[in-house]
Amino acid sequence: MGISVSEDNYDFFRCFSSKTRLKIIELLSEGAKNIGEMANQLKISSTIVARHISMLEKAGIVITNNVQGKRGIQRICSLSLDEALIVFKTVPEEVPLDNTQSLSIPVGQFSSYKVLPTCGLASAEKIIGVFDDPRYFSSPERLGASILWFGSGFVEYIIPSYLFTNENIKSLEVSMEICSEYPLYKQDYPSDIYFYMNNLCIGMYTSPGDFGNKKGRYTPDWWKWTQYGLLKTIKRTNSGTFIDGVHLSDITLQEIDITRRKDVILKIASPADAEHAGGITLFGKDFGNYNKDIEVKVEL
Repeated sequence: MGISVSEDNYDFFRCFSSKTRLKIIELLSEGAKNIGEMANQLKISSTIVARHISMLEKAGIVITNNVQGKRGIQRICSLSLDEALIVFKTVPEEVPLDNTQSLSIPVGQFSSYKVLPTCGLASAEKIIGVFDDPRYFSSPERLGASILWFGSGFVEYIIPSYLFTNENIKSLEVSMEICSEYPLYKQDYPSDIYFYMNNLCIGMYTSPGDFGNKKGRYTPDWWKWTQYGLLKTIKRTNSGTFIDGVHLSDITLQEIDITRRKDVILKIASPADAEHAGGITLFGKDFGNYNKDIEVKVEL
């Protein structure tokens, strides 16, 4: 999520001017808590905590739900954000549509794979095959998958050459909702996720965890496991590779053999021997917080 530095976002930035509110955010990063629990841990009154929570709610940092408890209704609080990118510089105007080619690739439409458990696929309606059996990654039903996960290995996707209508490409951008993979889920479970194009490693991103502490915005009600990921955008230009605007590597577009006659192979991998070997969960439409497949944009 990008937050621009402007008066319009005053409520958001004001939340970080208080040590108490910072401590509340820190407590909620451990998991959902009610007002009384936080008051006890902070050694302040519930009234003061509730006042701070209202400010955090207004800023979109915290969400609350009223839940029936042993002593009546409890106000349960949880973080509505996992991360936020502070944008100091104005984003340039969008490139006109006739200078951009775009494509959505369903997460089940991978061209090659090699995965190890825990692993599986699911559509918006059902599990595809059975849990932890990599053979189902070859099932024709995989084309309808809206989520997939594996403990280690890789999946590959074809970015078709017809997107490259000329060879003077300014940038190639790929975005996806992604996180680590842990049985059920585990908020604090880092995973080193590597990205390749045409077998050239363009960079690595460490996912902070496998998220399931609250329901994904678009995740079906029947789904009881990992709920959502983080939206990551990888952009390759003639000056390097970036993830969410942050420099990832010095690998440039010139180092990929992009022509109008050759597809680009995108590989997303979690090696078993990585420092943080935490697997991958990849979200498509009907799952997670963004309701998107793998999105590709080519700027010409």
